Amino acid sequence: MLTVADFEETGALLTGHFRLSSGLHSDRYLQCARLLMYPDRAQSAGRDLARKLAEFSPRVIVSPALGGIVIGHEVARALETRALFAERKDGAFALRRGFALEPSERVAVVEDVFTTGGSTREVCSAVESAGGEVVAVGSIVDRGLEEGVFPVPARSLLRLPVPSWPAADCPLCSRGVALEIPGSRSRG
Repeated sequence: MLTVADFEETGALLTGHFRLSSGLHSDRYLQCARLLMYPDRAQSAGRDLARKLAEFSPRVIVSPALGGIVIGHEVARALETRALFAERKDGAFALRRGFALEPSERVAVVEDVFTTGGSTREVCSAVESAGGEVVAVGSIVDRGLEEGVFPVPARSLLRLPVPSWPAADCPLCSRGVALEIPGSRSRG
């Protein structure tokens, strides 16, 4: 079972002053790639999340690139189904690379971290635009989403409420703490 210790042991739980992909600021950042770089941990997390999503009988897993690809693949492996990923094109997520869904195909959207749920909702929209039916969403970590953020059931391996603030209300900004911008969306 995944614990905070797994993140600490792999250097995946960072402390400092971060701008998240949502635009919010936080004093902690979950770099799941550091956890997932160990194949045994990735496989274990995928197996555990697959158990939580199995009740929804997804026929395909779709993840947002880049952060959700590894965990999505491992969940799909455990469920013995396909693993697809959505990429941003002109600022919006879309299925590319010849990926396609059957009409009304049952999909679970799998992400590394739920912060605001924005990226996951965007991928859900891309799945629906491609003809699929989103039946559930899943993540390695839920940073403390409120109930009802998604129109389908959500499952996570670990709930780790971590505070985050709009930039204008960030106590770290007001103290002049240097801001880091991790994650794939901030890279060129």
